Order: sequence, then C-alpha cells, then structure tokens
Amino acid sequence: MPPFSIDWVQISKIVILWIVILGAVHAQDTSSEIPANASANRYGTGWSCDAGYRERDGECVAIKVPPNAYATNKTYGRGWECKRGYLLTDGTCTRITVPPNAFLDVTSGRRWRCERGYRVRDNECVAIEVPQNGYLSGNSYDSGWRCERGYAAIDGDCIALKLPENAHIDYSGNNWACDPPYIRREGSCVLKSDH
Repeated sequence: MPPFSIDWVQISKIVILWIVILGAVHAQDTSSEIPANASANRYGTGWSCDAGYRERDGECVAIKVPPNAYATNKTYGRGWECKRGYLLTDGTCTRITVPPNAFLDVTSGRRWRCERGYRVRDNECVAIEVPQNGYLSGNSYDSGWRCERGYAAIDGDCIALKLPENAHIDYSGNNWACDPPYIRREGSCVLKSDH
C-alpha cells in the first residue's frame, strides 16, 4: 500500500459542503429589494426584470412595442422587432412597399425581390427582354438571359455560331473548339504542325 492515499469521496463531500456554506453566506434577502415586475434570480443573488420589462434606474419599466412590431423578450437591443413586411424607420415599423412583379424575401421579410423574368431598375421590377434563341437564366446580376446551345450572345442578340472546318460546339454550348489534333488560330482550325 502506498504511504499516502487520497480519499476522493471525502474530498468531494468537503467541497460540496463549502459550496453550500459559501452560497448561504453570499445569499441575500431579496424580498424587500425586488422591484415590481421583477423576479429573484434562480441562482446567485439579485433580481431580473420579467419578460416585457427592462431595468432602468433600479426599476423595471415596460418595453413599449410600437404598432406592427412584436416583443422579443431579449435582454439586449430594443426588446422588440418589426413584423414581417415592415422595416424599422426612426423608431417605428413602416410597411415595406413591394412594387408590381415583386415579392417579399422569404428568409428575412425585410426586403423584396423581383419575380422570375424581371430585374430591379430604379426601385421597380422591369421585364427582362430575352432575344430570339435565348432563355431566362435566373441570374439577377447579369443580362438575366443566356443563348441556347449553338448561339453566342453578341450585342444583345443570340447569333448562330459559324463553325469552321474541323471544329465542334464546345462544352459551354455558346462557342466552338477545334477537333484534335487541330488548334484554333484566327477563326479557323489548323494542324499543330502548320506554321
């Protein structure tokens, strides 16, 4: 047997006893100190304002929720947020104006997006003009359309590709590449060994 052994069970009991004693020493009688609309903290000392109230100068005052808003019951920030379809403006919630051919953003409900086939221009949704032999791309950051396979976008139109001899439409569908062993040179396909 080692000359010195530790009884961890006894040490655990002593630590728990000290925690109880220290907790009793630091506990306070909060019955007379708790303001209206507050509750004693579950652990430790002191109090916290009830939901819908905020601490101000030692008191719990009601959070004023404006029309078209809801209480968040968070301990930080305003304590309220604007409802979906409304935006915070100068401390109030104002309705978001959604233009024709647009809808409220599904995720946030705080902004709008244009419907498919439309794009934003001057705070409106205007129709995307798709040229013949083109289709809507679904992108809002470029022209909003793409050319069908075998056509290239040139000056706002979809122009049929002119394939030189020994060429094929490339993987994009909107350009061409040379068949092996030919290489592209000045709009035509030539053998690599040709100079």
